[in-house]
Amino acid sequence: MAIRACLGLMILLVFSSTISTALFEDQVGLADWHQKYIGKVKHAIFHTQKTGRKRVVVSTEENVVASLDLRTGDIFWRHVLGKIDRIDQVDITLGKYVVTLSSGGSILRAWNLPDGQMIWESILQVSAPSKSLLHVPANMNVGKDNLILVFGGSSIHALSSTDGQIVWRKELSTNSLEIQQVFQPHDSDIIYALGFIGSSEFVAYYVNYKTGEVLQQSKASFKSGFCGEASLASDDVVVALDASRTYLVSISFRNGVINFQQIYIRDLIPEFSGKATLLPSKYNGILAVDIASSIVLLRVKGVNELEIIEKINYPSAISDALPLSKEQQAFAILQHDESRIHFKVKFDTDLTNEVLKETIQMDGQRGNIEKVFINNYMRTDRTHGFRVLVVMEDHSLLLVQQGEIVWSREDGLASIVDSTTSELPVEKEGVSVAEVEHSLFEWLKGHFLKLKGTLMLASPDEVAAIQAIRLKSFEKNKMTRDHNGFRKLIIVLTRAGKVLALHTGDGRVVWSVLLPVLRKSETCGNPFALNVYQWQVPHHHAMHENPSVLVVGRCGHNFDAPGIFSIVDAYNGKVHNSLVLEHSVRHIMPLPLTDSTEQNLHIVIDDNLHAHLYPKTSDSVKIFLDEMPNIYWYSVEVGKNIIKGYSLEIKGELDMAENVFQPKELWSIVFPSESETIALTATRKMNEIVHTQAKIVADQDVMYKYISTNILFVATVAPKASGEIGSATPEEAWLYAYLIDTVSGRILHRVSHQGAQGPIHAVVSENWVVYHYFNLRAHRHEMSVIEIYDQSREDNKDVWKLVLGKHNLTAPISSYSKPEVTVKSQSYFFTHSVKSLAVTVTAKGITSKQLLIGTIGDQVLALDKRFLDPRRSVNPTQSEKEEGIIPLTDSLPIVPQSYVTHALQVEGLRGIVTTPAKLESTTLVFSYGVDLFFTRIAPSRTYDSLTEDFSYALLLLTIVALVAALLVTWALSEKKELREKWR
Repeated sequence: MAIRACLGLMILLVFSSTISTALFEDQVGLADWHQKYIGKVKHAIFHTQKTGRKRVVVSTEENVVASLDLRTGDIFWRHVLGKIDRIDQVDITLGKYVVTLSSGGSILRAWNLPDGQMIWESILQVSAPSKSLLHVPANMNVGKDNLILVFGGSSIHALSSTDGQIVWRKELSTNSLEIQQVFQPHDSDIIYALGFIGSSEFVAYYVNYKTGEVLQQSKASFKSGFCGEASLASDDVVVALDASRTYLVSISFRNGVINFQQIYIRDLIPEFSGKATLLPSKYNGILAVDIASSIVLLRVKGVNELEIIEKINYPSAISDALPLSKEQQAFAILQHDESRIHFKVKFDTDLTNEVLKETIQMDGQRGNIEKVFINNYMRTDRTHGFRVLVVMEDHSLLLVQQGEIVWSREDGLASIVDSTTSELPVEKEGVSVAEVEHSLFEWLKGHFLKLKGTLMLASPDEVAAIQAIRLKSFEKNKMTRDHNGFRKLIIVLTRAGKVLALHTGDGRVVWSVLLPVLRKSETCGNPFALNVYQWQVPHHHAMHENPSVLVVGRCGHNFDAPGIFSIVDAYNGKVHNSLVLEHSVRHIMPLPLTDSTEQNLHIVIDDNLHAHLYPKTSDSVKIFLDEMPNIYWYSVEVGKNIIKGYSLEIKGELDMAENVFQPKELWSIVFPSESETIALTATRKMNEIVHTQAKIVADQDVMYKYISTNILFVATVAPKASGEIGSATPEEAWLYAYLIDTVSGRILHRVSHQGAQGPIHAVVSENWVVYHYFNLRAHRHEMSVIEIYDQSREDNKDVWKLVLGKHNLTAPISSYSKPEVTVKSQSYFFTHSVKSLAVTVTAKGITSKQLLIGTIGDQVLALDKRFLDPRRSVNPTQSEKEEGIIPLTDSLPIVPQSYVTHALQVEGLRGIVTTPAKLESTTLVFSYGVDLFFTRIAPSRTYDSLTEDFSYALLLLTIVALVAALLVTWALSEKKELREKWR
């Protein structure tokens, strides 16, 4: 369901048509920046051999497999596998290959460890999705063809480690089988596979490693059932949790005989209440149990006895076992105490003593520890030293060694869910021009070097110095506003509930705050970050007030979960107010209204479609009541194929403390579910500036754009064509595009595309909409454009009426009156599949528009709107050519120089955000995914400013030369005139 507020206000825009130019190679990085991330780490494998680079191979929740430098945290290489290719496990084999198992155990890949090049890939047939396991034997021999085992669904695959070929495959006939543990005793050819059939039966398979033959199978039923978690305690004992998660079930499977022993957790831990969780660990005879308030380590003594070793209070984390020898293992325990982390290492052979104990100071805004991975190294005295890789609650990654944080990565930025922008503070008065960052000598030296570079007299070292001076002299990193509006703060909200402010100059993190209200707690067990909005934008003269942003979330993923509000200072990250709402949050409607303190008014729609006004002040209520008759909103119920329009009303007496308004249904549109399914909706930005409604066309004619913020674009597809490309035949697939007025519910236009299928992406701006889809008949992607014009203003073309004042340009327009509109449309082939669409925006709306296309290759392409003009024809007239109409072609051109991201990729691209600068010619573009990229573009070139690398020294030299030439010419002229007189 989607909801949007619409105000009956008309805005104007003009269209200009100049194509932007590309950057020179030395200009890349001066006005843009690119940051690479990997996301929240799930698995980590250390590779610290004596020869070669020391590295750690990780896989993340963003489906990234990467190799990181263990000394600096920099990325050696990485691969983003895709949205649906989820990484299940990762391991290193033969000391030179990284092996990844993904897509529910159906894809196994091997990557070259030094450079990340893919060596081989194998597609495995998995009968049913289930928990998948990867088994890489520890005793692999280099030079021999070793086997890698994959357990997934009800089958076992053995693959060659050298080429990925399937050596043997064994289908286990048991349905609903889920393997939980796989192990291979040392110097044995037998693989033990342990798991559950359904929820009440335990099964153990004894499989020949070389041939895949099932040597023995044992199974037994357990009356109380299992929850699906199991941990291997020894070579013949596994411990599981029962279905209620209150009993530990010790399962012995020695010699094929299965015995169960049930142990009540409260008998071991009297303070236990609720439900327990088994932590995945590989300790010899030791079990780790999470009991909500702490982690308890238990020693397994046979089948019938468990002994408490240690109780670790929360917040804490425990690592997997690190084998040091055949008889000894080490593991790390980390406990969080406010701004400190207590790090200790123990051996499993001596749990009473601590091998290592350190305390590390930690940034409190990183949250609690979530995961820890341990690694060892040899000290100069031949004793073991230990380092740990720590994953924090905010998804950041740290390496801790010798009591210090060696490096850290802000990988929470790989999971941005929303963003907005904020202006920087105005520069304080009293700062003179002379107070610059460089001395006068350095300033003169810089301009002298630039002059030599312009005249191509600079040496390579001087060229490098010129580039360094350019990077420093732009003042793009200052924490104050600039007169061009290039310096801003990008406020981003991550999936972890962390808010960060990024400087547009270089992308650095200015401040960050992990919101307490978006962290797991007793009152909110599963917080979920939604959006960030501008809350308060004080006038630039009111310097005593800082701007602030509103962060919205939910206590759960369901629409009926209670909402969360948090107001954060945009300059320093200070949290002004946080609260858990008494009602749910289905959608937020920012209104173009502010109260006396310049706080923006917001309407919150809950799960019952009731509207709640924020801020809850009498001033905001008074302002809202004055404008309430002009406020309309709509809801899209995708599952029911219904769109409904509403206004707001007050039933009874308004409670000033609650500020709750009731919905009043005005209209509804029901799409026939047997032939159409809602695939996408899109609307204009509420804050889009339009310069003029008139569009001058050929022969000096005028067309008036139908400018309305109430237009809703709706795309529907055939039910059979709602899946992936190719899921339907061209005869079974079609796409309908609608333009709907959300105030009256009137359908302004409807067009059909036979043989078309999604995925569909669309962007709405001014009076036009562009949408992208796949044409099954042509086997190509297409982009279509629809432009809508207002016919009711055709009389205004008469100049005499305009002179005599009989025009109706100022006549009010109502959405309830039947509009006289005309529509122009056109379709074009487009080469790429699309991930995201956006459009450039400028301060006054004068500059021509460019479409920003996020391609399947994770790049951003800028396409001039002129190429998507529906008035293009094969042979345009002379007047149309003068207007700038481009001759019609069946495909849209892709110019390599038009890529905003240059040769860079924004891996996992999810969104493109555009913001106007103060310069009318310039748009700020921020794209995010796993990576971040920021730049500024000028769709019609920078016609209103000089470039930042403009050579003032050359200009001064030219002026001096002209003055000197003028003086010399004047002197020569005087001499010539004197000679003429003497004659």
